[in-house]
Amino acid sequence: MEDIFPKVKKLIAEKLEIEGDKITLESSFRQDLGADSLDTYELVYAIEEEMGITIPDEKANEFETVGDAVNYIKSQL
Repeated sequence: MEDIFPKVKKLIAEKLEIEGDKITLESSFRQDLGADSLDTYELVYAIEEEMGITIPDEKANEFETVGDAVNYIKSQL
């Protein structure tokens, strides 16, 4: 998890155009980071490309926080 979070954090910062220091494992994609459904879709795609995994749409829709995404990625690697 230590090496996954920095990669995911970097992708989120780039896609949402926000400062990386505002992103924590507890950050809510919608409430804290201001992501809408299109942002979330683009993030999932970027994570899939970066990590070499596939995230089913129904699973991606369950991601409420950055930690949820990181934990799922960890389970797939």
